[in-house]
Amino acid sequence: MPITYSSSRRPTLDQVIELYRISTLGERRPIEDRHVMQGMIDNADLIVTAWNGGDLVGIAQTLTDYTYCAYLADLAVHIEWQRRGIGVELIEITKRCLEPTCFVTLLSAPAANDYYPHVGFEHNPRAWTWWPPR
Repeated sequence: MPITYSSSRRPTLDQVIELYRISTLGERRPIEDRHVMQGMIDNADLIVTAWNGGDLVGIAQTLTDYTYCAYLADLAVHIEWQRRGIGVELIEITKRCLEPTCFVTLLSAPAANDYYPHVGFEHNPRAWTWWPPR
């Protein structure tokens, strides 16, 4: 069955949590906090999904103004579907949903640092991050 992509089909909370868990993104996201995870889904400006039939196999979640800047907050592909171009296609569809003037930025997991240059991203060491007290 071919992979289908959508920028309008929203996955359920359980589908997202399971995908994050199986893709290993769950190691860096609060998948045990359903309230936060639901807020991530509900408040994302753009979600692009990849499906194998009814199974969610990939997601790109972006916060954006659509014109100037976009933060690709999450990119996850099911571990059994990685290295098949799904992540690349999720990024390409995300970019097509944005104005041509819009730049895309992201924070990379250490294990993915070598991936992003191959799909056109450039490293920028001038980013700053503020984290809430834990």
